[in-house]
Amino acid sequence: MVETHVVTCFIEHETMILLLKRSGRVGSYQQKWAGVSGHLESGNTPLEQALQELREEVNLQSYDISLQKEGVPLAVVDEKLGKTWVVHPFRFTLLDPSKIKTDWEHTEYRWISPDDIQMYETVPNLLETWNRLK
Repeated sequence: MVETHVVTCFIEHETMILLLKRSGRVGSYQQKWAGVSGHLESGNTPLEQALQELREEVNLQSYDISLQKEGVPLAVVDEKLGKTWVVHPFRFTLLDPSKIKTDWEHTEYRWISPDDIQMYETVPNLLETWNRLK
């Protein structure tokens, strides 16, 4: 099974976190809810990749956010895709939610209570990924 390293970033404002709905144009898990995520590119550390994805997907610069926690990576097996995703979780706080501007990878976003993650049709193991950041 192919192992692919990815980052998943949760952005927190006050007591809410940002969920984004993946567009039909992304490579996997179209129309599923997720955090800001992306493949770990060669030469990047997981944190560098997280910051790059935040810039690209939601227009946030490093000065807009504050890193709260980097979680222990978790392996998520997807038999259907024949992949094991190794997810590197991150939790950032954001002071000004009006800074969020999504790109083509997402069709909408919502600020939700973390307790409500399970109410959404998400990418695999999103709740477990969040729980690594508590």
